[in-house]
Amino acid sequence: MMKNVLLLITLLLSIASSPVVYAADSSRPAEGRDEVVQTAPVRIDGAILFTVRGISAHPAGERADAIADRIIALADDLAVKADSVVAVEADHSTDIMAGDRFIMSVFDVDAELDRVPRQVLAKAYAAKIRMIIESYRRDRGSRSIVRGAAVTVGASLALIALILLIQWGFRRLIALVEDRFTTRIRELQAKSHDIVRTEWIWTVLRSALRTARIILVLILVFFYLGFVLTLFPWTKAYAVPLVVLVLGPLRGMGIAVLDYFPKLVFLIILFFVTRYGLKLLRVFFLGVQRGKITFIGFEPDWALPIYKLARLAVIAFTVVVAYPYIPGSESPAFKGVSLFLGIVFSLGSSASISNIVSGYMVTFRRAYKVGDRVKVGNHTGDVTEIRLQATHLRTIKNEEVIVPNSLIINTEVVNYSSLARKSGLILHTTVTIGYDTPWRQVHAMLLKAAERTPGLLKDPRPFVLQTGLNDFYVSYELNAYTDRPLEMVSIYSDLHQNIQDAFNEHGVQIMSPHYLGDPAQAKIVPKEHWYQTPAKRDDEAGPAKEHPGSEKPAIIL
Repeated sequence: MMKNVLLLITLLLSIASSPVVYAADSSRPAEGRDEVVQTAPVRIDGAILFTVRGISAHPAGERADAIADRIIALADDLAVKADSVVAVEADHSTDIMAGDRFIMSVFDVDAELDRVPRQVLAKAYAAKIRMIIESYRRDRGSRSIVRGAAVTVGASLALIALILLIQWGFRRLIALVEDRFTTRIRELQAKSHDIVRTEWIWTVLRSALRTARIILVLILVFFYLGFVLTLFPWTKAYAVPLVVLVLGPLRGMGIAVLDYFPKLVFLIILFFVTRYGLKLLRVFFLGVQRGKITFIGFEPDWALPIYKLARLAVIAFTVVVAYPYIPGSESPAFKGVSLFLGIVFSLGSSASISNIVSGYMVTFRRAYKVGDRVKVGNHTGDVTEIRLQATHLRTIKNEEVIVPNSLIINTEVVNYSSLARKSGLILHTTVTIGYDTPWRQVHAMLLKAAERTPGLLKDPRPFVLQTGLNDFYVSYELNAYTDRPLEMVSIYSDLHQNIQDAFNEHGVQIMSPHYLGDPAQAKIVPKEHWYQTPAKRDDEAGPAKEHPGSEKPAIIL
C-alpha cells in the first residue's frame, strides 16, 4: 500500500513539474502537433480519478464512461480484492487488470500528454483505482451509512435550531431598532414637514432586515445541503455541482469586478468631476439670474433655460465619454437594447420635444414672464409658472390652466402687464346714449365716473371716443389708464358702478344694449333709492373687500 502511495506522489510531482498543464474535460493541441486532443474525466461518486484522451472512432467521453463502469462493477463485486488491480505489460500498451478482468489500457500517446513513461502512468492509474475501490466499498458499508444518517439528523436539528435562533434574533433586533430610533425618526419627519414619513422609514428598515434574514437562512440551507450530500455515496456526486452552481457565478462575478475595477475608478472620478462641474455651472447661472453677473444684451430670464441646456449638454457629453467603460457596452445585446430604447423614445416623445423646443422659444421671445396677466386663446389669467413643456395660468376664478407651449407658439398671446409697467394699460368700456342727450354732457359724466374709480391713473388723463352714430343712439367709449393690470376685473366693476351712479345723478338714461322706443318715463334710479334694503351705504358697509382677481398670483419657482 505504501509503495502505491509513493508511486502516486511521484507521478503527481512529475505532472506538476511539466509545462503542459490542462483541465479536465478540455481540448488542447498535443505538443508538436496541430490537431486538437479531446480529453474527458473518469468520475466515481463525483470525484475525478484521472483524465483520458480519445480518438475519432472512440471519443474521450465514451472511453471515460466505459472505464468508470468497469471500476464500479469491480467495486460492487466483493469477491475481487482491491490489491488485485495491477498494471500488466502488453505488446503496444500497458493494461490495468484485476485478476483476469480488464479495466483499461494505457498507450504511449496517453503518456505523451504528461511527459512520463507509459509504465509509470499505468502504475499511477492502478494505484488510484485501488484507492477508489476501497473508498467505494467503505462508503457503502453499514457503519458508514448509519454514521451518515446520524450526522444528517444532527445537522437537521442544528439547522432548525439556527433558523429559530435567527428568527428570534431578528425580532429582537427590530424591536431594539424601533425602541432606540423612534424619537429620531419622528424628529426627522417633523423637520422635513412630513415629506419623510415615519411609516416609509420603518417599511424600508423592516424590508432590509427581512431580506438579510432570508439571505442568512438561504446560506445556512446551502451549506447544510452541501454537507449532507457528501455523507452518502449516492448523493456525493451532486455535492460538487451544487457548490459549483452557487460559488461558480460568485467567483465569476468577483473576477469580473477585479478586472473591471480600473474602469470603475475612472467612472467614479468622472461622476464626481461632472457633479461638481454642474454645481459650478448652476452657481454661475444663478448669479446671472439674480443680477450679480451681467452681460450686455443678455436677459436674466434667460439664465435658467440656458442652464438647463448647458446641463443637458454636459450630461450627454459625460455619457458619451463613459459609454465605453460601461460593462457590456460592446455586446450585441446592449447595443440592441439601446437601439430599441432610442426608437421607443423617439416615437413616444415627439410631442414632448415639440413642447420643450416651444418652451425655449417662448422664453427667448419674452412674450411674458411670471406674474404677468395674459390671454392665451380663450384663457385669461396670471402666469404662475413657466416650464419647458407647458405654462401654468391662474384665472380670475382661481382656476389653474396648463397650456402646452406648442399651442402658445401657434396662437396669439395678449400681455396686459408688459406695457402697463411703463405707460399704463388702457381699460375701456362702451355705453350707448340717445341723441337727445348732449354729447358734451355724456363726456363729462364718463370722465367724472373715471375720476371716482380707484386704480385708474390721473395722468395720462382718461378720454372718451364716440365710436358710432347708430340709428337711435350714439356709442361712447370711455378709455382710462391703469398700472394695475392684475386688478383690472375689480377696476372694471368699480368703473361700471360709477358710470351708473353718474348717469343716475344727472337723469340720463343708458340705452344699452338695445333701443326699442322712448318710454313715458326715463329708466333711471333716483339717488334717494340707491340704498334700498338690503343695500348699505358706503360708510356702513365696513372695509372694502378685494375682488377675486385683485390678489397677487402664487408664483412657483
